Amino acid sequence: MWTPSWLGRFQFESPWALALLLVLPAWWWWRSRRGSERAITFSGTSVLARGPRIGSWIPRALVTLRSLVVAGLVLALARPRIAGRSEQSNSEGINIVVAFDISSSMLAEDFQPQNRLEVAREKVKQFVNLRSSDRIGIVAFSGEALTQVPLTTDYPVVLAAIDNLQPGQLEDGTAIGTAIATAANRLRGAPGRSRVIVLLTDGVNNRGTIDPRTAAQAAAAFGVKIYTIGVGTEGMAPVPVGRGVFGLRYENRPVEIDDQLLTEVAERTGGRYFRARDAAALDRITTEIDQLERTPVRTRVFTRYAELFRWPLAVALLALMLELGLAAWRGPLP
Repeated sequence: MWTPSWLGRFQFESPWALALLLVLPAWWWWRSRRGSERAITFSGTSVLARGPRIGSWIPRALVTLRSLVVAGLVLALARPRIAGRSEQSNSEGINIVVAFDISSSMLAEDFQPQNRLEVAREKVKQFVNLRSSDRIGIVAFSGEALTQVPLTTDYPVVLAAIDNLQPGQLEDGTAIGTAIATAANRLRGAPGRSRVIVLLTDGVNNRGTIDPRTAAQAAAAFGVKIYTIGVGTEGMAPVPVGRGVFGLRYENRPVEIDDQLLTEVAERTGGRYFRARDAAALDRITTEIDQLERTPVRTRVFTRYAELFRWPLAVALLALMLELGLAAWRGPLP
């Protein structure tokens, strides 16, 4: 048997109010008990002069209209509504903090026609778009580190934060140890057993008071795995060295990425080091992270309702106006 698709989404916000509909049969029973005592008072004798059939429908019409008034008000009070999209699902997720290097050297143009920053942004956004239930956080670092987004499943917020990352927002330099410590601190109290830091950098640790190896050892004690990505090609690259009349001034300099340090940091926590010369590096790290042990996550989507109480309320008001008009025209209902 066919049923309308909206019927399953129809509901009353206050179904208890429907009990007030019992007033109607009680009123009808009371009227029937009055029997011969019922009477219609007419404002004039002209209707009676026309014959008994002329005004016989008026009492029934007044009763019907008054019943519609009560029924409409009760239905409006019960607040009928239709639910929109509603979803609650259990999924499995990983806690991931992306530590993103925003030092000035990320503007090096060895990924023509893009610089390192643009390539790194593209790779991280690609990585985030592949997530479905993982909690993602963003830590930006250069000479210091700062949490941009705490752990969340609100991916549009994460993507917007990645788009806003720019060199110059923090003191310049490359403080890898500080970045690891900040990211690990965000993951320390995260639920579940899978905690991951994805660290993207293009340089050598030259700032901060925390040694990267010590920070990695502390992260491993919290059960955090670190996947490091070195962003940059090999050989020489145009690197910004200052500002000139027409903007940044570039010089060709050797690409310096501390592969040994990044490899050691990753291995101390059970992670891996990837050199991001192309998009394949991100594909490999995504595959590894997807194989980690996952923790159940409950996702809730709040439901938006279309309120329908205006329709029975409008019927009640219309019936009330008709009853008052009919009673004034022909006579009141006893």
